[in-house]
Amino acid sequence: MASQGLFTGFLTGLAFVVALGFPPGANAEETAPAAPAAIAAEPTLPETPATPAIGAAMHGTPKYTAGFTHFDYVNPDAPKGGKMQLASHGTFDTLNGFIIKGSPAPQLGNIYQTLMSRSNDEAFTQYGNIAETIEMPEDRSWVAFNLRKEARWSDGKPLTSADVVWTFNTLMKEGHPFYRAYYASVKEVTADDPYRVKFTFGVTGNRELPLILGEMTVLPKHYWEGRKFDATTLDFPVGSGPYKIKSIDPGRRITYERVKDWWAKDLPVNKGMYNFDTLVYDLYLDETVLLQAFFSGEYDFRSENMAKAWATDYTDQDPVKKGFIKKEEIDHDLPVGMQGFVFNTRRAIFADPAVREALNYALDFEWSNKQMAFGAYKRTNSYFENSELGASGLPKGQEAEILEGYRGKVPHELFFKEYENPVTSGSGNDIRDNLGKARKLLEEAGWTIGAGRVLVKHGQTLKFEILLHSDTFERWVAPFVANLKKLGVLATMRTVDTSQYQNRMDSFDFDMTIGSFPQSLSPGNEQLDFWGSEKADIKGSRNIIGIKNPVVDDLIKRIIFAKDREGLIAATRSLDRVLLWNHYVIPQWHIDYYRIAYWDKFGRPPVGAKYDLGIPETWWYDPAKAEVVDKRAEKKQ
Repeated sequence: MASQGLFTGFLTGLAFVVALGFPPGANAEETAPAAPAAIAAEPTLPETPATPAIGAAMHGTPKYTAGFTHFDYVNPDAPKGGKMQLASHGTFDTLNGFIIKGSPAPQLGNIYQTLMSRSNDEAFTQYGNIAETIEMPEDRSWVAFNLRKEARWSDGKPLTSADVVWTFNTLMKEGHPFYRAYYASVKEVTADDPYRVKFTFGVTGNRELPLILGEMTVLPKHYWEGRKFDATTLDFPVGSGPYKIKSIDPGRRITYERVKDWWAKDLPVNKGMYNFDTLVYDLYLDETVLLQAFFSGEYDFRSENMAKAWATDYTDQDPVKKGFIKKEEIDHDLPVGMQGFVFNTRRAIFADPAVREALNYALDFEWSNKQMAFGAYKRTNSYFENSELGASGLPKGQEAEILEGYRGKVPHELFFKEYENPVTSGSGNDIRDNLGKARKLLEEAGWTIGAGRVLVKHGQTLKFEILLHSDTFERWVAPFVANLKKLGVLATMRTVDTSQYQNRMDSFDFDMTIGSFPQSLSPGNEQLDFWGSEKADIKGSRNIIGIKNPVVDDLIKRIIFAKDREGLIAATRSLDRVLLWNHYVIPQWHIDYYRIAYWDKFGRPPVGAKYDLGIPETWWYDPAKAEVVDKRAEKKQ
């Protein structure tokens, strides 16, 4: 599981994540966009019986037991009604978020449901949603879901196991390449009866596999039959979720309306949630206009990912000064993952780890953080930053035992040195020291200064393009480019629109980019898509780096097949060290709290979820507060 919220971290590309409506795994400035291989089957044991249960955990036992009425982080009596308006950067041209084509509309997850729903106050535990109960044996060689007979599609037709089987087979055949990889270990899916579906695996011991099938979005077979699934469409799809699409303005706006007679509204996993009658999502092509629209009341909530804006742009705004817009910083315990300058190691100039390491010395993070972010950020030193999963100090215990088995196959530094990024004082004057270290590494790698003070090797110039999808990155990239020039490295920036960027990322048509790899508290099969060798050449995979490393592949298997939490942590920390010391990215920055701003028109539970903001799912419209805000608006007119 890659990030809090279904599929957040392991769906490929910005558009896919936005379309399904899942929250970001990291909260860093200018967050970048960022399918697992089949694993050799272990000996198959005779099938053992399993007892139906209301929930299942990755490790340990679920927090909530049979008879629970709602999650602790919701208000079960939250009033229904009102509207929330939201906005984001980008555009859309399709209402099908399950294929590689097109840019899907935001938050399409509103209209669908999954077999199980995860709780946001546990690391990775799910409870029955479409499925009333789940069954799986101790070795997790199969999983069965017993569906609720009251489940209905928005057109009134019953939701049955035939829909589940059709969904799985269609996603595997015609869906985004992610699905074929992510579910590669499923050997067979069968409908035992109209309300029971069973997935049989080609492996045993993969503790995550039943749960990732539980979070599979179920699609209506009867709606899609006779339609072309792998094509973009603006036809309103049939769903089974709390909302249905009311209207669209293609590329600019989508409006959802609450299904008043929704079949699942009183289930424990849904009680107190989905409270707004209307949800509106506007899309803007310009980040500056997007921010100003918020201050003008065009939308209600903003998660701020620009440190400069947070520090300066809100201060003199009238609705902020008068308290109509509230600002909050909320600490969280989520892994923030890795965001960084990503090398495309398929390019010959980036094939050598020494070159990749050298270029890290040209990033003066401390100066940039001070000048552009008011010191708000921390440098990222782990792919699992801000969690117990990240490596620190020197390897010890089970982690040391794992890594010892790879001695001679991994960078030797990881055994006696803790990974640390280059550091400066932030004055801008001592970058020369780091550039000197970079020159030494490059010289040892065979690069020498040629004509025009440019580095060359065997007639090849050390020259590359940094591909961006938003001009908000440019102020951070420009000083890096200037420092690279001092080294004799010719780097240029190129900013393209979201669609072109996505197409180039899907086909690995870039030299360097800014990418992000969100993580969750329970890493698993998605790691194959991030770093697995078999994904390096598959269009649309998230192995944009092009990693083909047998040790990395083996460590991913250890993570997937970890029998307990301790084994998972040791394997993840080991993977972290191997990734870091191979210098696949130049790590950037992160924060370990949310920055949110919102018009004060809403209520929310007194105790929030540990691992999620719950917006808009657990908030509700407060008419009394909204009246105060509306009166202000009337006075301005």
